[in-house]
Amino acid sequence: MTEIALHERLMKYAPLLLIPVLVLLGFLAIQSTSSWLTLTVSGLAMGMMIFIMASGLTLVFGLMDVINFGHGAFVSVGAFVGVTILLALGGMTGAPSLALNLLAILVAVIGAMAATAAAGWAFERVIVRPVYGAHLKQILVTMGGLIIAEQLILVIWGPDEIFFSRPEALKGAVTFAGAALEKYRLVAVGVGLAVFLAIRWVLRSTKIGLIVRAGVQNGEMVQALGYRLRLVFVAVFVAGSALAGLGGVMWALYQEVITAHMGQEMMVLVFIVVIIGGLGSIEGCFIGALLVGLTQNYVAFLEPKLALVSNIGLLVLILLWRPQGMLPVVKAK
Repeated sequence: MTEIALHERLMKYAPLLLIPVLVLLGFLAIQSTSSWLTLTVSGLAMGMMIFIMASGLTLVFGLMDVINFGHGAFVSVGAFVGVTILLALGGMTGAPSLALNLLAILVAVIGAMAATAAAGWAFERVIVRPVYGAHLKQILVTMGGLIIAEQLILVIWGPDEIFFSRPEALKGAVTFAGAALEKYRLVAVGVGLAVFLAIRWVLRSTKIGLIVRAGVQNGEMVQALGYRLRLVFVAVFVAGSALAGLGGVMWALYQEVITAHMGQEMMVLVFIVVIIGGLGSIEGCFIGALLVGLTQNYVAFLEPKLALVSNIGLLVLILLWRPQGMLPVVKAK
């Protein structure tokens, strides 16, 4: 039996080790435990929300070979639908009751995910389906779909920004080791981790997950075995759209303001995460999102002028190290 060298075994886990290494470097650079802890939790929360938005796109990218620039439309639609529901349930969100607050958020999340799932089904059927296998056309028509979605939002909700307050239960902060940690950011970390574990379980422990993973690696073989990969494509697209809607609601609660262009603005970070992680890889997408969130928060504290380009720099470094992304499931086409 061939013995694997130690450095080869370490290289296998190198992408995962990047997160604790980055956290340690952040601690050494910041030199203040309370500030470092606050920034780390903020970075993890931001990373988790970006992961939720990007997880569906990386599967669509890997499985369907579709470059969907319209993914941001589902983020915006999810945010607007969710916030509209929360504003309509103002009596519940403003009440000093944890149960009523959580119930209102649950209704808003279900409404946003249902709306974006339906929008995703229509988007795939009308805009994406005619351009399978044509990347340039995919970029053009999905970008057009994003612009149309933004214009529809402006028609329905108006051109002004919508400001709102989080439910009472999510306001304020808790103190830990001298650091003030916002309650909502802690909740975002928990929700993001739960979504990651749920997706990983579906992909690794269920039959539909097995078909999706096999379809990402060799779609022709899956179809030859008699599975209707087209239906799997549509299901993945709809699920990815619903996750983008969930991410939109969470980002809206994070910022406490929504605009019609918020999805388009988030697409830069979403694509950076998908490319860093590698096509079709949920684990790579998760690691990439955390790296992006932590890097942006650390750099914004240490060198604010470099914050806007920090993630581009991270992307360049990762691609110089691993041109296919950290954990690609399929080779770039």
